[in-house]
Amino acid sequence: MIPFIDLKLQHNLHREAIEKALLDTCASTKYILGPEVTRFEQSFASFSGVKHAVGVASGTDALRISCLALGIRPGDEVLVPANTFIATALAVHETGALPVPVDVHPDTCLIDLHDLEKRITPRTKAIIPVHLFGQAINMGALVSFAEKHSLIIIEDACQAHGAKWNGRSVGSFGLAGCFSFYPSKNLGAFGDAGLITTNDSGLADELRKIRNYGSDKKNIHEFPGSNSRLDSIQASILNVKMQFLDEWNKRRFQAACQYVKELEGVEGIKLPAFDKNDSSRHVFHLFVIQSNRRDELAQHLIRKDIQCGIHYPIPFHLQKAFAFLKQGKGSCPISEELSTRILSLPMFPELTEKQINTVSNAIKAF
Repeated sequence: MIPFIDLKLQHNLHREAIEKALLDTCASTKYILGPEVTRFEQSFASFSGVKHAVGVASGTDALRISCLALGIRPGDEVLVPANTFIATALAVHETGALPVPVDVHPDTCLIDLHDLEKRITPRTKAIIPVHLFGQAINMGALVSFAEKHSLIIIEDACQAHGAKWNGRSVGSFGLAGCFSFYPSKNLGAFGDAGLITTNDSGLADELRKIRNYGSDKKNIHEFPGSNSRLDSIQASILNVKMQFLDEWNKRRFQAACQYVKELEGVEGIKLPAFDKNDSSRHVFHLFVIQSNRRDELAQHLIRKDIQCGIHYPIPFHLQKAFAFLKQGKGSCPISEELSTRILSLPMFPELTEKQINTVSNAIKAF
């Protein structure tokens, strides 16, 4: 079987270092916001080219806490791409604000700047661009758009650790950048974990208080905060894996280039659009193709012992959870069409040329 992602292989390759880090952290008895967390925050901030990084419990919490810290409240509207994991919209909803679905570009599956213009109202306060599948959005154009309309940018970089736009890391353009370290991400923990990047020192202080009961001094609570702290066990694992992230991203890009070499010109599928001479803009958290016969192709691959996935089969505005938005079918037609066509192929740093060849041949045979 060719797995969609092989976490067991990655763990076995780095088992000794990870187990030592875990044992050392256990022996330290500093399990909450300890030195391992501080070390990871500093390391990730340096990696991202920002002044501050604030560890939290998950990528969803990174988004939610960023919204709260930036003053997004009931009655506000936040522009969110329709083609994203539901967590992006849920984070907005949890503040009492309204997530407004925006359609995406058919080639990149990323938020469409032309459609953004149509969705703005007097209540629009922020944009959450999602660097989906590991590819950086054109942040130059997006920043100009946000400045024109006086909108806050909160970057959802939960799938794009290490991706860059014009040499600058995602998560460094907006007032806040949000990352997830869910186990399958380019940089994954052994459970849920998240982090927020920012260059604003005042905002960083506010984020730290919100994650810790509204407090930066024990038993002194300035406002009703929450409990969303990155624990030391997860941080110790991330500290081990962090040193391999650049190399892993390079391998993902190489795998994507091989997929394109094998599948270019194959009738019936559309390959992701990316610059094969720029390994920094797309770090390929996912390798996503399109096909009008997606479901049949997926079943064919499964029969061939090749795992695959769909990211995502239902745009968030068509989920029952967001029926109250009253954004029915046709409100984001490109996202809705993509949801019937997109198929994610196996993608992980240890994916071999032989495995890519096997997947590609199975697609050609279909």
